Amino acid sequence: MEKTWAELSPSQKREERFKRWLSPPGVTFTSPQAEKLYKERVTRFIKAFTLQKPDRVPCILPSMGLYAASYAGTNLATVMYDFDEMKRAWRKVLHEFDADTYVPPVLVPPGPSLEAIDYKLYKWPGHGLSKNTLSYQAVESEWMKPDEYDALIRDPSDFWLRTYLPRVFGAFKAFTQLQPWTTFEEIPGATFIPFGNPEVQAGFNAIMKAGTESLKWIAAVGEVAGEAMAMGFPGVMSALAKAPFDTLGDTLRGTQGIMMDMFQRPEKVHAAMERIAPIAINTAIASVNNAAAPIVMMPLHKGADSFMSIKQYETFYWPTFKKVVMAFVNEGITPVLFAEGSYNNRLDIIGDFPKGTVAWYFDQTDIFKAKEKIGDKCCIMGNVPTSLVMTGTPQQVKEHCRKLIEVCGKGGGYVLSGGASVDEGNPENMRAMMAAVREYGVYK
Repeated sequence: MEKTWAELSPSQKREERFKRWLSPPGVTFTSPQAEKLYKERVTRFIKAFTLQKPDRVPCILPSMGLYAASYAGTNLATVMYDFDEMKRAWRKVLHEFDADTYVPPVLVPPGPSLEAIDYKLYKWPGHGLSKNTLSYQAVESEWMKPDEYDALIRDPSDFWLRTYLPRVFGAFKAFTQLQPWTTFEEIPGATFIPFGNPEVQAGFNAIMKAGTESLKWIAAVGEVAGEAMAMGFPGVMSALAKAPFDTLGDTLRGTQGIMMDMFQRPEKVHAAMERIAPIAINTAIASVNNAAAPIVMMPLHKGADSFMSIKQYETFYWPTFKKVVMAFVNEGITPVLFAEGSYNNRLDIIGDFPKGTVAWYFDQTDIFKAKEKIGDKCCIMGNVPTSLVMTGTPQQVKEHCRKLIEVCGKGGGYVLSGGASVDEGNPENMRAMMAAVREYGVYK
């Protein structure tokens, strides 16, 4: 009798997800050669992630963020609003770079939607930043007050709807007047009176406008993503997730707030992270289940060496972070853990996962030391400096990649990639990375 999904082991679930990635349903390739290249590229990543030797070291170019805009001679201010221009720019990268993967413009937020809801958590070109700015910018603030932990822990959905969202979405300001939905008891009565408020209705109109614009945006993103897949370029990310500490520190309390909370209300921090963890898990798993690549990208912010001591990391960051990661592993999903900044002081801790189940993506960490410490347990990625890609010569980039491949690629389990994404720079430096893996990264 065939096993149900729940009865499969984590490794069996992973194999099933890898099969789906290799043969994505509903994809019509442009040619037999495109299908062959697609399967070769996916196989290359699967073997690297599982600590095997692929035919050669796979490579993820550091242009996965917003680089296509500048490369195509436009800018972020334009592509956030003109989705035809967005498609043109990302198609140019698709057709002019022969890479192992392709990332569509999912990191380009739809400007009309942000305007419709009066978004305050970010600034973007033409809205708080110069129109010539290459990226958007987070706005640090205490979007959740220190005395609101209990409200978050008691009912996260209610807290988000009636407290947090009205602060970060100006259009939701009147939502503070709504009653908790848990007050409803059989006979509606006065339940819907607040929805007659013109300000509340204006908020819902703003949401509908944002939804309409977002549908236009996702259609454009999907069009480019579909073309890339059909041409044989796999995606390597189906969902984003965050460590619970980062959700508190980035999204809610801000850096200063969360650092103070570790000293002033540590028990609230722990309780909130435990409440947030299953939400992060369920949201990401649902996204992966609807996609081809069984990969969750986790950008890690507040866990870096410069933010907290090892003791604080082990106490506040690691436990719920590991809980989230292991939930993905147990569902057969490969988490790519993007250690932004330096994790040199964490290397004795962060390898504590089942062998070949996670990939550590390093920015400024000593990756040679990381290979030594955790390379027999985890796939490692990254370490081509953004500064080198943006300002170096192709030969300098190629030589740096050669050193990384020779040391980190030994025995398999390495993916060459940039330490972070780039917004502008010499395209020949990206091509030099691909040249390096083809020349130096072949396993014999």
